[in-house]
Amino acid sequence: MRRPWLVIFLSLLLLWLLVTQLNHYLAVWRVYLFAGGLFVTYAALQLPLRSGLTASLLAGLLCDANSPVPPGTHLLLFAAAHAVVFHLRDRIPRDQTLTRVIIALLANLALFLVFSFVLIGLSPAPAVIWPRLIFDLVCSQVFIALVAPWFFALQTRALELAATGRRSRY
Repeated sequence: MRRPWLVIFLSLLLLWLLVTQLNHYLAVWRVYLFAGGLFVTYAALQLPLRSGLTASLLAGLLCDANSPVPPGTHLLLFAAAHAVVFHLRDRIPRDQTLTRVIIALLANLALFLVFSFVLIGLSPAPAVIWPRLIFDLVCSQVFIALVAPWFFALQTRALELAATGRRSRY
């Protein structure tokens, strides 16, 4: 398969659509789900550096387009998270679903905290925001723990289908 990053990016586009729609419905209760760890984990653990980084960077651009953050924030943080996970992948059993979920949870925690510290300075009352941020973080982590096995299976199957579809043409 020549372009695995495209298959992974299309699955990340689906994830982005699902998370934004879910956040739209949860806005009534003032809950925000952040799934940044899911956007980088599979690509960093399974794809070569160039393909995986391409998918993560495109996902960062996609998330930047919909967020009220300075342009390039998601792009840079997703690239940094991808690089860290990619360099750790040879030291962990990356083919196990539980390991992937734990890596996604840790990456999401790190990304959420960095986003919080970067953007907390823009708030007029930073101390008031922390309880809500902690609640959003807990909700986001539960969401990732529940959705990650399905999403990783979807990405694995999409890569398999793309590879067999390419072989069947010849």
